Amino acid sequence: MEWWTCLAGVAAGLLIAVVTAPVGVSGAVFLLPVQLSVFGVPSPAVTPTNLLYNVVAGPGALLRYRRGGALGTPLVRLLVVGTLPGVVIGAVIRVFAVPGPAVFRVLVALFLLPLGLWLCWRTLRPVRRVTAEAEPAPHVLVALALGVGIIGGVYGIGGGSLLGPILVGRGVPVARVAPAALTSTFVTSVAGACTYALLSLTGTGAIAPYWLLGLACGLGGLVGGYVGAHLQPRLPESALRLLLGGLATGVGSLYAVQALA
Repeated sequence: MEWWTCLAGVAAGLLIAVVTAPVGVSGAVFLLPVQLSVFGVPSPAVTPTNLLYNVVAGPGALLRYRRGGALGTPLVRLLVVGTLPGVVIGAVIRVFAVPGPAVFRVLVALFLLPLGLWLCWRTLRPVRRVTAEAEPAPHVLVALALGVGIIGGVYGIGGGSLLGPILVGRGVPVARVAPAALTSTFVTSVAGACTYALLSLTGTGAIAPYWLLGLACGLGGLVGGYVGAHLQPRLPESALRLLLGGLATGVGSLYAVQALA
């Protein structure tokens, strides 16, 4: 890999993580299209490369949140319990059921476009605040986390990035959801990256992650995630949510057009 590609990966990971970490959305949501279109990572190797980014970048934001005592809540444990087995199932589906780039582009559009519209909608629409007791029941959270974990395993985002908008859309405060979503993303990304590495030993084609690129992007995300988590109390929440929603909607629309072309 060229040296400029490593530098570009560091820059992309840093900038994306600074924007996404404050709301608990993994930068992998927006990094994946960059890996596909700019860095030319083939499918399905792009998914484990994205998971590798989460593994390296995740501790940056989590370290900052841990200093505030936000990682010891029951919500963190419930999301991890559900998404962890889900991401392994998703990895198997990704390798053996949807390896083609054309199908994967459709999936990118189907995941990102609704996510972006959801982020914008829940920002512009008045959201009812709820207490911790009004959150979904534990068994509902685990079931929801399992389903999202499977999607995350296929997409390469770990799952927590989809759970975050869902819970915040119900009115759960971002300050409570963000640490739990990022913890879930980190843990499941470790499991997902290991699963892909094992599957690469038994399959053919580009299944293993692009290690240097994933590590370079993750290094940038490590610094950017810490900065983003540090800035969370100082950033206007509505503007940041609209920015995230606009990015996701734009990228999802781009891949929808490419898939139909």
